Amino acid sequence: MGEIQRPGALYQQVAAEIRSGITSGEYQPGSLLPSEAQLMTRYKVSRPTVRKAIDRLRAEGLIEVIHGKGSYVRALPAPAITIDRGITRTGDEFRAGNVGWQQPESPTVYRTTTTATTAPLLGLAEEEALFAVDRLLSDPKSGTRALHRTLIPFATAANVAEELSERPDMEPEEIYAVLTAAGQNLTWTETVSARMPLPDERTTLDIPDATPILHTIRITRDEHGQPLILEELRTSAHRAQVEYAMRAEPPQLPHPV
Repeated sequence: MGEIQRPGALYQQVAAEIRSGITSGEYQPGSLLPSEAQLMTRYKVSRPTVRKAIDRLRAEGLIEVIHGKGSYVRALPAPAITIDRGITRTGDEFRAGNVGWQQPESPTVYRTTTTATTAPLLGLAEEEALFAVDRLLSDPKSGTRALHRTLIPFATAANVAEELSERPDMEPEEIYAVLTAAGQNLTWTETVSARMPLPDERTTLDIPDATPILHTIRITRDEHGQPLILEELRTSAHRAQVEYAMRAEPPQLPHPV
């Protein structure tokens, strides 16, 4: 690689060249990148251009800048933990997720309302009343942390299982059992997305710079597909991956007219 000749902003060209060196293995994980002066000479660009290129790669999570030492290619280790998102049932008892997670703090229970995001997921209008339960979870072996939130519509507590209004802070497995005992034939849907963390999420989950979080949303439904409760799980993408048991479902036959 030598003088930059690609189209586009100069710092983007420099960033692309360094990125190519990282992906090709020229710069190994954990290795120190050339100094600013060396990069200036190599690509025949100014110091501000080099710094903007480094900032871009840092924002992408490819490098880590240590003040006084330089820029290092970021190592991307395998996730420390695999979170089992399957749900199993034995008799009247349910099991959901990994066993052994600890709760270093007591759950926070409060009342809130649906938002523009949660209302359509729960099949409700905005500003409908909800019970909310926030939990901080910790895996004792890896130290991985996760934030879990349960949202229970007042309508579910009032019309389906009154016990939920008395004990909204029961564990999700207990909620499934209560709903089943109330005559509900439950199904679940879950989505997984990635996004950059909010400042409080970064601090609580101990997330490095330029690292996204995994955000899962699980909806518990009745046999007609009506949402009953919503659960969110947020954890650092560099610390965890999620796993699902897969099985083939029988084809759905059309209902007779």
